[in-house]
Amino acid sequence: MQKLSDKKQINRISVLFALTYMVSYISRINYGAVLSEMEAATQMQKTLLSVAVTGSFITYGVGQVVTGICGDWFSPKKLIAFGFVLTALMNGIIPLCRTPMQMMLVWSVNGFAQAFMWPPMVKMMTALLSDDDYKKVTTRVIWGSSAGTIVVYLLSPALIWLGGWKAVFVFAALCAAVMLLVWLKKAPEVTVISKKQLQEQPTVKFNLFRPAMLLIMLMVICQGMLRDGVTTWMPSYITDNYNLGSQISILTGVVLPLFSILCTQLGTRLYRKKLKNPLTCAALLFGVGMAASLVLVVLGNISPVVSVLGMAMLTGAMHGVNLMLICMLPAYFQKTGKVSTVSGVLNACTYIGSALSTYMIAYLVEKFGWQLNLQLWLVVTAVGTLVCLLLQRPWKNINQELS
Repeated sequence: MQKLSDKKQINRISVLFALTYMVSYISRINYGAVLSEMEAATQMQKTLLSVAVTGSFITYGVGQVVTGICGDWFSPKKLIAFGFVLTALMNGIIPLCRTPMQMMLVWSVNGFAQAFMWPPMVKMMTALLSDDDYKKVTTRVIWGSSAGTIVVYLLSPALIWLGGWKAVFVFAALCAAVMLLVWLKKAPEVTVISKKQLQEQPTVKFNLFRPAMLLIMLMVICQGMLRDGVTTWMPSYITDNYNLGSQISILTGVVLPLFSILCTQLGTRLYRKKLKNPLTCAALLFGVGMAASLVLVVLGNISPVVSVLGMAMLTGAMHGVNLMLICMLPAYFQKTGKVSTVSGVLNACTYIGSALSTYMIAYLVEKFGWQLNLQLWLVVTAVGTLVCLLLQRPWKNINQELS
């Protein structure tokens, strides 16, 4: 398929994909954003309510592999449209749930619905864009996730004030329904290579599960543990440690995506202009996360401002790692014909980490308090920094093999 060369077309595509990803985030992270308010309103235990988030991370991770494979064989446009239909329905049903088990079942289906977004989108971007345009547009699309996070954390307190926590899910369902209509009208169709065509054209054979790639997957799990675990539980941390109201605590979440944008922009510039190696960039960003974690361990109890800024820098750095390992790496596999599959497998690793951390943080907080969690975040970021540094040379060898 011929790549887009007209700047206006490329800009329109980047805006559409960014909006798509923004709405997917609005309809995915809203549960975690209002978790502290749901706990206060329903008098249900934190661990019981968090099971729904854990369930959604598991189904999202499994779904990433499924939709990653599907994205290489079926219409990416239709797969994303199906995801919006399903997520709109699940967000509309959550307010009707009466027990944590019902919420877990519905939100787990929503996790699977959300898995229809990213791998097919990566397939579309690699098919439509040149290598350099792919790097630029991918960064803009990631900004969409940050914009979605801002919308959720900024509007949730107002929506809670107007109609309680249920209003947040109704709003997300409406956003998904509107985006579905826009997507169906504006998104281009991408030609999917048939099995016969794939067999006829020369492709690069590659074992995705060699030791270096398995270590990269482990690093993806680590960043998922930190990125989504901290994002989910920061409002509860602020509420527990500083006795602020749940709505004020939710509002502090607006700071997180601002640092995410900063770190992804920094990471992209370093990657395109200076470092070139995504593992080198990932090591640097893990190092930033390690510094932020150290601040939280040493100074985290001084004030809510220090805590919020430290967590914002930590999650921002992990968004940068995510950009390198989830967004940039799959493009290298274009000659294998398995871009969507690789994207799905790597993104699934993110949500293995997310599922582990969401429930684990709740459990450790209830048993041992917050300080142990802060220390664990420091250990994980230190390990991430070291392993990514050690993977620089193996990745260069893999890159040469894929060229």
